Amino acid sequence: MPSQVIVNADDFGLSAHTNAVILHAFQAGLISSATAMANMPAFSAACSLAQLPALRGRIGLHFNLTYGRALSQAIRQQPRFCAPNGEFDLRLKQRTLRLSRAERDAVEQELQAQWQHCLNQGLMPSHLDSHQHVHNIWPIGVIVARFAAREGVAVRLARNLGHNIGPLKRVFKTLLNRRLKQLAGATADYVCTPADLRAGLAPAQGLLEVVAHPSALGGHDFGDAYLGSGESLKALVELRLGGVPRVGYGVVGEGRQALDAPIS
Repeated sequence: MPSQVIVNADDFGLSAHTNAVILHAFQAGLISSATAMANMPAFSAACSLAQLPALRGRIGLHFNLTYGRALSQAIRQQPRFCAPNGEFDLRLKQRTLRLSRAERDAVEQELQAQWQHCLNQGLMPSHLDSHQHVHNIWPIGVIVARFAAREGVAVRLARNLGHNIGPLKRVFKTLLNRRLKQLAGATADYVCTPADLRAGLAPAQGLLEVVAHPSALGGHDFGDAYLGSGESLKALVELRLGGVPRVGYGVVGEGRQALDAPIS
């Protein structure tokens, strides 16, 4: 089994319902980390919840380039990123390797705007990942990793555990993750989904991040978008990772280890 696990819930701030589920998952000890969407309607409420003891120091930024309205002006002028009304409408292919200078500058400005919006709401992000894995697009990943290094926080690697990662995709992910580690300097060792856990793919060592999108099953139980209807994320994590300390991303972020004592 891994030495430590980060169970991270994406999409904090998406809606009041999502906020409630993530809060309850923290309180139940299921998740140990979450990432917030700075341009979503329930973001301010998520930032308030982030001050609670169970969440403090464990909330990162879920960098968003695919949903809702951009927070900065420059990216609204980029047709591969936004519609004319300023709403995100990402038109990059996953295999895109280059952005124009104007596009790179616009992505950097939008990342800075979303980060600053966190700070303005009293939230110091513990780490960086992205909505719909947009930082798995190489030039965006480079921008995100460099920004993470400047801010002294960790960045999520591309998912590197899974039976459905073919040979070419595995080569690409290996090279991308090597570059993210080189630039950011702080990452987990492995990233997987609950479905990968169910397949028995938990690593034998290192720090693992499980990317979760929890849903309420009733009572104190939780499902997940990656699992079948009615399937318990809580039972799965206990089965596959029982006894493994659950931590936040602060354990790999510079100077933030003290915020991340394991939770039970």
